[in-house]
This record gives sequence, C-alpha cells and structure tokens, in this order.
Amino acid sequence: MISLIEAGPKALDAVRRAAATSDGPQIETVRLLAPIPAPTRNIYAVGWNYLEHFAEGQAARDTKTEYPAHPVFFTKGVNTVNGPYDPIPYDPEVSTAIDWEAELAVIIGTPGRNIPEAEAMSHVFGYTVINDTTARDMQHKLHGGQWFKGKSVDGHGPIGPWIVPAEDLDATDLRLTTRVNGVVKQDASTKQMYFKVGRIIAELSRGLTLMPGDIIATGTPPGVGNARKPPEYLKPGDVMETEIAGIGTLRNLIQAIPA
Repeated sequence: MISLIEAGPKALDAVRRAAATSDGPQIETVRLLAPIPAPTRNIYAVGWNYLEHFAEGQAARDTKTEYPAHPVFFTKGVNTVNGPYDPIPYDPEVSTAIDWEAELAVIIGTPGRNIPEAEAMSHVFGYTVINDTTARDMQHKLHGGQWFKGKSVDGHGPIGPWIVPAEDLDATDLRLTTRVNGVVKQDASTKQMYFKVGRIIAELSRGLTLMPGDIIATGTPPGVGNARKPPEYLKPGDVMETEIAGIGTLRNLIQAIPA
C-alpha cells in the first residue's frame, strides 16, 4: 500500500482499472488486514479535538484547564496496528481499563515539511477508520501522566477496513459511531472537530517531515467509557464496532490472552 501511495495518481488509476475488470475473490472469502499493516513510523494522533470530549475528560479528571490553542499531538507505537476484524488482546496484568475511541484517520499521500494550511489537503491520499483503543489506568496513573504508553499497547489500534481515496470522499461531515455489544457509545460527526484536517497537517508538519503512508488519527468525540459515571471499560467477550459513514466498520472482539 505504501508503494502504491508513493507512486501517485497514475498508479491509483491503474488499480481502479484493474479492479473494474477483475473477477477476483469475494471480500467475504478473504481475511482483511489493516490497510497499512506494518507502518514504518508511529501513528500520529490528536488529543482533545472535540470540545465535548475535552469537557467530559475535564469532568472525569476534576481539573480546570483551558482549551489548547494548538492541536495536542501524541503517537501510538506501530505494534498497536490491528486488522479491522481481528481480536484485540486483553491482558489483565497490563490493564483492566481498556477504553474505546472512534476516530477518522488521515493517510498522507505526498511528503511535506512546513506545509501551509491552504495546501495541506493536497497532501492527503485518503481516509480510513481507526479506534484509538486506550489503557486508561496506564494513561492516567502511571508514567507521569504521559499518554504514549497507555496508547501503545500491542493490538490496541484496529484500522480499516480499507482506505477511501480523498477524491472519493468529503470527510468534513461524516458520522462516527462506536457500539459495544450493539449498544451505541459514541455518535458524532467529523464536522464537530475543532482543529480541521488542514490545520492538523499544517501544524504537525512544522519542522517535521510527513511521509507517504503516515497515519494521522484526528481525535475522538464524546462518549468514551472513562468519562461515564460509573466508568465503563471493555472486557473479554465484548464486541467493539467502530463505524464511519462513507468508509466502513471495524468489528473487533476483546479477547483474553492465554494465562
């Protein structure tokens, strides 16, 4: 996939022509991996990009912090990447506070550094779905409050089911939904994002070169389990579905690892 992205529009057109004439296997007969199953760099991510999510987090933490004037960036380790229908490992020795976070993911198409906001969207190859599955006990109670470790547990970043090319999708008003065992937990729209995709790319690329195939998770809306009263967390046997209209749905079983 990264080589396809690097090859540019002509390569994508060739793939479209091949797909239109192909009699390949039906999708239900194959196992879909993450569209980029082995990223060469960490996933970039944006925190607090929906005002309501920031507010619910403030209430849960009982803190008074002003909303940031610039996007809050962190990363998820490459081994978090998981398939759209693969199980998410649950290890109680690591965490018992696993939370859901539906997010729109942006895939960078052309490299750039210090990208002007007005030109940022021309660097987007496409969009996919990611769930920034998070170990809240690690995030909040361990490692000095740093987010990286709690966000980087292996397998805690299902992505997919595929990448929709940017030219085929207007990502400014897409419905995001998270369901756990069929119950809706998050229901919002990308239009509620405070920092839009262009601003995110512009700020992230300041002094930092973005490369083809880079993945940017753009933030989660309200409705996370940690902010509920009482808090709700994923447990073995749960099925987490993460859907973005116009892209597709992830469906991941929370699976206890063997003792």
